[in-house]
Amino acid sequence: MKPVPVIAVDGPSGVGKGMVTRALRARLPGWHLLDSGALYRILALAADRAGVDLADAGAVAALAPALAIEFSESSEKQELILLSGRDITAQVRTETTGGLASKIASLPPVRAALFDRQLAFRQAPGLIADGRDMGTVVFPDAILKIFLEASPEERARRRYLQLREAGVDATLDDLRAEIIKRDERDRGRAVAPLVPATDAVTIDTTALPPDQVLAKVDELLKSRGLV
Repeated sequence: MKPVPVIAVDGPSGVGKGMVTRALRARLPGWHLLDSGALYRILALAADRAGVDLADAGAVAALAPALAIEFSESSEKQELILLSGRDITAQVRTETTGGLASKIASLPPVRAALFDRQLAFRQAPGLIADGRDMGTVVFPDAILKIFLEASPEERARRRYLQLREAGVDATLDDLRAEIIKRDERDRGRAVAPLVPATDAVTIDTTALPPDQVLAKVDELLKSRGLV
């Protein structure tokens, strides 16, 4: 039997991964979605709320098996993230939670604890996996690997507009500094660093409007015979 097909969409935050994965899901009805970054965010949030030291890899990893996580379709802008049936999307998507997740993502016991959970999302008819190491570590046999990138300045601008729309105060300089710091941490970690797979197609979204990004993705789907 052929393995269940996987499309891996990797890259740092703010490059358009959510937009691309939602478009892929619309083009591939019935396919499942894995937001691996959200798994780390949820675990980091749970550990922080439980008063667990985020530097204690074993204690953080021990929380992973009991987390009842589900990704559900919502609006065109984002999917719902459910924990034990409760919508925690807003809490998971904050900058603070993202920073916590980046800290635990470099810990081998944490990555090992979440690895099997990520593999379990691979179900027929297919999986769209969004993350930082989907094409390099978790699903190296993915039939299509896309790596998205954009400049820190553009990513900070996008995040600033998102936060302003949500009524959250932020400054471009602070957001850019946090993005650069998180990128350095993610790219420099010894375990599963943030790098494109050797066979990934890289798309720089810095100066591309969404419709052009999605047009490129659609061409990739056609080239793989998926649509």
